Amino acid sequence: MNRAINIRGDVYWVGVNDQETSIFESLWPLPNGVSYNSYLIVDEKVALIDTVKITYHDSFIDKIKKILGNKKVDYLIVNHMEPDHSGSIKALKKEYPEIQIIGNNKTAAFLEGFYGLTDDIKIIKDAEVLKLGKHELKFHLTPMVHWPETMMTFEKSEGILFAGDAFGGFGALQGGIFDDELDIKYYEDEIRRYYTNIVAKYSPMVQKAFEKLADTDIKIIASTHGPVWRSNPDYIIDVYDRLSSYQVEEGVVVVYGSMYGNTKKIAENIARGLAENGIRQIRLYDAARTHLSYLLSDIWRFKGLIIGSCTYNTELFPPVAGLTSALLNRRVKNHKLGIFGTYSWSSAAKDSLLEFAEKARLDLIEPVFEAKYAPAQDDLKQASQLAKNMAQALKG
Repeated sequence: MNRAINIRGDVYWVGVNDQETSIFESLWPLPNGVSYNSYLIVDEKVALIDTVKITYHDSFIDKIKKILGNKKVDYLIVNHMEPDHSGSIKALKKEYPEIQIIGNNKTAAFLEGFYGLTDDIKIIKDAEVLKLGKHELKFHLTPMVHWPETMMTFEKSEGILFAGDAFGGFGALQGGIFDDELDIKYYEDEIRRYYTNIVAKYSPMVQKAFEKLADTDIKIIASTHGPVWRSNPDYIIDVYDRLSSYQVEEGVVVVYGSMYGNTKKIAENIARGLAENGIRQIRLYDAARTHLSYLLSDIWRFKGLIIGSCTYNTELFPPVAGLTSALLNRRVKNHKLGIFGTYSWSSAAKDSLLEFAEKARLDLIEPVFEAKYAPAQDDLKQASQLAKNMAQALKG
């Protein structure tokens, strides 16, 4: 979208869509792109809230100029210093040399470290208010959602919460920018995938942010990624509340790592057993062929998790090891866990998965077993029993 869009009153969206970047943070796939949302408030004093990735600074500044003409931007509010939002700060300062940058004391260190900026910076405190004229901005410090300097800015007269990365999601904005203009079903998986990939590790801090905002009369949520929630902000609040409080649905993710198909055979038998025992939401994934991004998203969604791995060079199969490491990093909770392994000449997978289970402190479902060479009939019977016990645990 090549023009600014009015949100309400004198508040405008001046963000950009990125459909060229294929991986976010050089890690996470972006098959549907992503938006970088920035917002402009025109009053006696003009405030811009966050910028965009540096590769889009020309169109970004052009949007601002089409609204302001020769009027200057007085303040830049920096809710988050990650470069997809702060990347155009130097370009903006070149265009508006007198602009004052507003951030907290941790923001200042990032401004100097990333961009060498030390002048014209105003340090604000939690709950401090900045008056623009008829608009007042109240700042809420929300550290570790998901960087230490993150904060949110609440505009009182319109009830708009400029939320930084909180309440965001993957997916470029396709024509519309508001929740009532878009097919929200299209964005559901991308919102959850964004959360699990980027924010999930800091779920307790998301809950603290909810507590801080409990008495705030929020009418619109304007995040830095994804839709602007003007008709039903409670929708995205509910999504983030459920994700950050580890609420799950009945269903099972079965993830396996298999070099020559033997571990896969057991995993497929488990999936069949789950279906036979009444589980309808089953996700069967090859860890070597499904990006970690999607595994994390579905694991966060469903209560049951079964992981199987072959032994590789006396260790856990590398893609499975990457998954277990990511789950520990995100402190996954509230899951039923089943595990199994396979090996030919050196047993290691089962013990490694048991070590993961102990560290993760998840509810372990028996039997835990390991097949040697190709799975024998007894191994497949144990696979069926694991499926049955998992189903009973989920329904019980």
